[in-house]
Amino acid sequence: MMASATLTDLLAERAQSSDQNTAISSPGRPGLSYRELFEHVDAMGRKFSRLGMTRTDRIAVVLPNGPEMATAFLATAAVGVCAPLNPGYQAAEFEFYLKDLNARAVVVRADVTSPVRAVAENLGIPILEIETSPDGPAGKFRLCGAASNDSATDTVRSLIPAQPDDVALVLHTSGTTSRPKIVPLTHRNLVRSARNTRRRYRSSRMTAV
Repeated sequence: MMASATLTDLLAERAQSSDQNTAISSPGRPGLSYRELFEHVDAMGRKFSRLGMTRTDRIAVVLPNGPEMATAFLATAAVGVCAPLNPGYQAAEFEFYLKDLNARAVVVRADVTSPVRAVAENLGIPILEIETSPDGPAGKFRLCGAASNDSATDTVRSLIPAQPDDVALVLHTSGTTSRPKIVPLTHRNLVRSARNTRRRYRSSRMTAV
């Protein structure tokens, strides 16, 4: 089997080899298997694509740490560039980062009030909301909001999957000594890092035994 070179390929590989194993879990909620994770990321990636997102579009994800943040990252990176932002930022900080990123859309929880909403509206950036069920599988969500009426593009836009050298994730430096700078990470970078981390954990378990 050819080694996976994108995050989506890596998920597909795991869905085939460990389809029923738990990929994401959260207290009080059912786990999400690798097969279910792959299918959810694929469905949400297609949703983002129908909304007009392309492989070079930066999608700001303003979500707290948790299973939905993980799956939202994978879904946005499947068709565009994920740009996670700290939900604790104030309006001025959101304005700086959204402008610096030239964000194509902003993803927020439907049940959370955040200053990023007003900032995005003022900048003319579409707001996409995710909705979850308290007893639903960890990481699974619905994508909705004012910008999610995609009926007009369903038949004319097809999913263009990310390529190995496409940027999957952008992060800002801390900016403690100068203006924060954008650091891009490609799919190839992240897949290589994931494989190295997996090998290290395997090695650690064998040493402990």
